Amino acid sequence: MNVHAPALAKAHDLDEQASAFAGDVIEGLSQHPKRLSPKYFYDAAGSELFEQITVLPEYYPTRTELGILRERAGEIAAMLPEGAALVEFGAGATTKVRLLLKQCAFGAYVPVDISGDFLKGQADALRRDFPDLDVYPVAADFTAPFALPDAVSAMPKVGFFPGSTLGNFEPHEASAFMRSAREILGRGAQMVIGVDLEKDERVLYDAYNDAAGVTARFNLNVMVRINRELGGNFDISGFTHRSIYNRERHRIEMHLISRKAQTVRVLGHSFSFRPGETIHTENSYKYSLDRFTALARGSGWTVRQSWTDAAKMFSVHVLAASE
Repeated sequence: MNVHAPALAKAHDLDEQASAFAGDVIEGLSQHPKRLSPKYFYDAAGSELFEQITVLPEYYPTRTELGILRERAGEIAAMLPEGAALVEFGAGATTKVRLLLKQCAFGAYVPVDISGDFLKGQADALRRDFPDLDVYPVAADFTAPFALPDAVSAMPKVGFFPGSTLGNFEPHEASAFMRSAREILGRGAQMVIGVDLEKDERVLYDAYNDAAGVTARFNLNVMVRINRELGGNFDISGFTHRSIYNRERHRIEMHLISRKAQTVRVLGHSFSFRPGETIHTENSYKYSLDRFTALARGSGWTVRQSWTDAAKMFSVHVLAASE
């Protein structure tokens, strides 16, 4: 059953963003197996939980990428044009971008994120700490086309896409995102992007099944959000978090597992669950350097420079839009 967002908006008086959320939830829970998009993790509570995840001892990507950025920020800055507008896709917290802002002479910063309240708070903090920097936050789904602010139209553009977010896309979706980013940023654009690398499976398992249970709360929070924003009646205690490594597909998979037979209602639709039935909420693909280079090339980008940490856990790349 595929429910279109415009119809839901009319029937339930939802705004445009909420109706898109509703349409995706109804469609995803109607599939076999059931699915929910990871982009809906990031309401205010989800964004805060993710920031807690980034400092967990098991979660290597953030601290490893930060180490690369600290060590290489000067080299990255030397490759980027002065006075450029830095456009961060899925901005979230500003920890990583601050490393670039301190080293690079950017003309403006455009953080783009789906969580408007969280975005505003981060933008306000940046304005206080970088009073000479023009900050133009854009509340938008960065996986779809969006317009950049008119104030940066004449500036050269540099995209920023840190973290392991690229891995959340299916490979064809990752290519589509990179092509879309190239179109949004325009001719002559560059991009600084973080990519998680293949590694020991135990390290991956521990990173997504932390002992403190923060990742579990982050995963389950999407149900809390559905209940709050769409009038759902998920029994949160009736589901449990599980992450597994799919060796064949080179990806971590996150699931919510039904503990019992149950029926959930969302916006007048009923969804039945068997004991052990899952909702697939996220993938996180891990790349080799060669596979990422091929992905970039096929999406209209050339890899200018790549860096990894000593253990080759994570990588940071500077890309240039192909002519």
